[in-house]
Amino acid sequence: MKWYTVSMNRDVDFLYELGAIRLIDRQWRRFHSQNFANLADHHFRVAWIALVIAAREGVPVDTGKIVKMALVHDIAESRTGDADYLSRQYVTRDEAGAAKDMMEGTSIGEEFVALLAEYEERECLEAKIVKDADNLDVDMELCEQAMQGNALRKTWQANRLLVADTKLYTKTARAMWDEIQNTDPDHWHAGSPKNRVNGGDWKPKNKTQQGTDKQKTDPPTTT
Repeated sequence: MKWYTVSMNRDVDFLYELGAIRLIDRQWRRFHSQNFANLADHHFRVAWIALVIAAREGVPVDTGKIVKMALVHDIAESRTGDADYLSRQYVTRDEAGAAKDMMEGTSIGEEFVALLAEYEERECLEAKIVKDADNLDVDMELCEQAMQGNALRKTWQANRLLVADTKLYTKTARAMWDEIQNTDPDHWHAGSPKNRVNGGDWKPKNKTQQGTDKQKTDPPTTT
């Protein structure tokens, strides 16, 4: 669609609606936690997880397409709302229709409606990678929630093993699933060689350094 045939008002309306997805909670927040990631948080990390998977797969892949798919994969929930694994058994949501209506008349509508349809088909490698990232973000969130005392990770252990065994498409995602289970969510800062304790002014000094520092601070002796 040519830029000059599109009303700028529709683009701005769409961007405001996208901004509002940060105010939409994922429905599994009702499982006894007020701190679950919102819909915008989810899209952000899915995009990064997908890029890491793509880099590690070692095969030609369109990373631009991956990012676009990640950014569009759940935006329909702006209008349909999120549905967790229980409520999905009872509700019918027209996500394709919602996404189409959200983007209709915008500068990017045709491209992103087509990308969303391609994502849902799960035929191309890019779509498979984004879906893997979508699943892995759940596991990262569960590990983060467990640190706060939420028992959902334990409750869902069998469910998430099922995902790892049967729902992941790429070898990288399967390896990453294992790594997520065994990595402390605080290790990125507590284990960093650049934090104050490991690499700064709180870092324990060896005996040679301690002796040198003592010589610098001891007052001179007189005879």
